[in-house]
Order: sequence, then C-alpha cells, then structure tokens
Amino acid sequence: MVQLRVVSVTLAIAALAAAADPAFLRRDLADVRPQADDLTAGAAGASYKPLFGAGDRDAGQLKTVARYGELTLEPGRSSAPVTYSAEEQIYFIVEGAGELRYGAGTVRVRANDFVYLPPGVRHGIASSGEGPLRCIIMGYRIPAGVTAQPPQRLLLANADEVNLQVLGQHGPTTQFKLLMGLTSSQRDKLAAAYVMNSLFLMDFAPGGTNIPHKHAAEEEIYLLLRGHGEIVAGLDSEGKEIRHPANEGTVFFFKPGTQVGYYSSAREGHPHDLILAARSWLPRP
Repeated sequence: MVQLRVVSVTLAIAALAAAADPAFLRRDLADVRPQADDLTAGAAGASYKPLFGAGDRDAGQLKTVARYGELTLEPGRSSAPVTYSAEEQIYFIVEGAGELRYGAGTVRVRANDFVYLPPGVRHGIASSGEGPLRCIIMGYRIPAGVTAQPPQRLLLANADEVNLQVLGQHGPTTQFKLLMGLTSSQRDKLAAAYVMNSLFLMDFAPGGTNIPHKHAAEEEIYLLLRGHGEIVAGLDSEGKEIRHPANEGTVFFFKPGTQVGYYSSAREGHPHDLILAARSWLPRP
C-alpha cells in the first residue's frame, strides 16, 4: 500500500511538472488585465498588459524574451521613460499616433511604425492623436559577453513601406513583410538586432496557410492582429498537428522545437488575416 502511494505521488508530481512546462503559452488580449510596469510608473492614462515575460505568471519559462505586452496610452498621455542596460526592445505601433522619445530627441510615430531601441538608451512614448495609442512592446535579453552597439541613428520604418513577398517554402497563399532582422541581415527592412533575429508580418489570402514547421533553436511569438483561424501549436501522441482556434488578439509563445503554423478561416471578399511574428535566437556558445 505504501509503495502504491509513493508511485501515485511520483506520477502526480510528474504530471504537474509536465503541465508547468508546456511547448507553448497562449494569451488573449481581451482576457489579460493591465498591471503596474516600468512604463506606467507615475504615468496617468497609461496601461500595460503583460502577455509574456515581465509581469506574467510564466515569465520563468522564457529564455530570450524579457517582456512582450501591449501598452495603451490615452490621448495626450505619455509612458514613463525607461532604460535597460542588457535588453534590446522593439516597438510596433498597432493603433494611433504620437511621439517617440529617444535619448535627447523626439520623432513622430504612427500606426504600423516599428522601431529598434538598443540597450542603454533612454526612451519613452507619448500619444498625440485624438484616439488612444496602442503599442506592442517586445524586449529581448542581451546575453553576457555580447556588446550591443547603439546604431548611429534611430532605426525606424513603417510596415506600409515594406513590400509583400512570397517565401517559397510557404506557398503563394501567404505573403510576408520582412520588417527587422539581425545587424547582419541583407533581406529585412531594418538590420538592427542582436537577439531578435526576425520580425515579420504574415498576410493570409482566404484559406491561406503558414505551413506547419519548427525552429530548433529559436523562441517565437505569433500575435493575430486581424482575422480568425487555427494556430498550430505542437503535435499529438500520433505525430499529428494540434490546432487551436484563434481570433483577433490571440497570442502564442512557442518554445524551441515546437511545431507551429496557421490556417486562415477568411472568406473571399473579407480582409486578409494578419499575424505579427517575432523569432529570437537562444544563447549560443
């Protein structure tokens, strides 16, 4: 009897460990409550929803992602200025217009702008439009021993200025906008980052598919900006892909080696589905 109890306890502990270490994490923007954050400290009219990383209950499961969340600023309001010594950040403006404060200067920003913010540079953002400003905040840990040199100028661009292209391995029903990559990138609009190696938009024609695949040494995040469909996250015991219903505002974090993909449910005549995706390298020797 004692032996059976020991076995039962052991199995229960193993089950809990497996549940605590899934191949992916899922969040839905509508369900996440704002929390206090560096960006909202003493900043009236500013709110931050932590999706992954800092402020989220499962932050310890992420290797490269320091934070990923949505900052909302009411008209005429500003975030608190922040500086991170070992974290590079990317801002993507989902909605609204305003000003980005970068070092001692400011620059106008608008919807679909994306910008690289290097470690050690003080920055913040303000809303100057008639409506709120919504911004996706992405932060990535700079590994020890890596020196991230601030670029000579602010690296900022707009996704509307980036051409759609077909990447052969994914077929013609999905087109990509390659927004930002590593400092060595020759293909992305901005060659800027050290850990975040690929920021891109996926545009899905009706019935379009991001063919399921995996990345052995990268973490990846999908944010469904528009539309609805099914996100692939992992495989079942028979090796078949597991599909999860997803709507606008659904966000998935995928651990390295997880099967990922997307099936659009858009119909002819409806707007194309749109996903903002980001991949980041695991620390390497």
